[in-house]
Amino acid sequence: MHKVIYDTDPGVDDAMALVFQALHPQIDLLGVTSVFGNSTIETTTRNARYLVERFAPGVPVARGAAAPLRREAPAPVDWIHGKDGLGNTGLAPSSHAAALDPRPAHRFIIETVRAFPGEVTLLAVGPLTNLALALDEAPDIARLVKHVVVMGGAFGTNGVHGNVSPAAEANMIGDPDAADLVFGAVWPVAIVGLDVTESTIMTTDYLATLRDDAGEVGRFVWDVSRHYEAFHHASAGLQGMHTHDSSAVAYLLAPHCYVTRSGPVRVLTEGIAVGQTIQKPMTFAAPAPDWDSRPACDVCIGVDAAQVLDLYARTLRGDL
Repeated sequence: MHKVIYDTDPGVDDAMALVFQALHPQIDLLGVTSVFGNSTIETTTRNARYLVERFAPGVPVARGAAAPLRREAPAPVDWIHGKDGLGNTGLAPSSHAAALDPRPAHRFIIETVRAFPGEVTLLAVGPLTNLALALDEAPDIARLVKHVVVMGGAFGTNGVHGNVSPAAEANMIGDPDAADLVFGAVWPVAIVGLDVTESTIMTTDYLATLRDDAGEVGRFVWDVSRHYEAFHHASAGLQGMHTHDSSAVAYLLAPHCYVTRSGPVRVLTEGIAVGQTIQKPMTFAAPAPDWDSRPACDVCIGVDAAQVLDLYARTLRGDL
């Protein structure tokens, strides 16, 4: 079993990844923590409460950071995720929505990690502000966390770079200061970035099959992804969509589906390439002082996309 705190900014792909976790029998979802990103903190928290109420009842929800550590909050990306953050579906919590935990997200993370030392995976698919705040308040948790799995970044594999700027992926540019802190901490980190998520494509036919074969949850995935898929068609000519946040879940469950490269990672915090993620591979022998004092991260540079998509579909169908 994987004990998971899901740190998220829902978000269509965030919602699809939450369903994945809620239905997989090897994931014990300890909590969901919201963060700004795809929408404002008010919208992402509302969506987290809706998703937990519907798919993971009883799981705590804690409201997180409304803005980056040292910058203004970015504007919501309504053209990608819809004005409601869930594909303009109009979904919202009912009067029985998941109640908010009284603790802010970073303190929820601290206290949960301390309650389960060596057992908790932080699965982070938005800006990394909550994790950085937790580290700042309680540096000791870095040695108590089992694993940190991050969806974010782009490392140039097969020419893949940013999706917000030529250099930067959205979660990294959302709070580059926080990301650089998180990647420099002593906890074990795996980074599942655009290098593999953009080559894992849920086609229209794949999503339609989920709609027809996976019951209520398959219909939800279809409905919530219509606006998101339309964005991918307009921006990249896809008949389908990239599999971003669910790829981080897949890495946690099936790391054998991925090829990784080890080495310390820095995130640029200023200049025209702010948000860029740069790894010094362990095979790079020349000194690089700004990297050499930091722990290695595992960066995903290859993926068996067919296996990942099969795992997602079987989880939603209950065929595991």
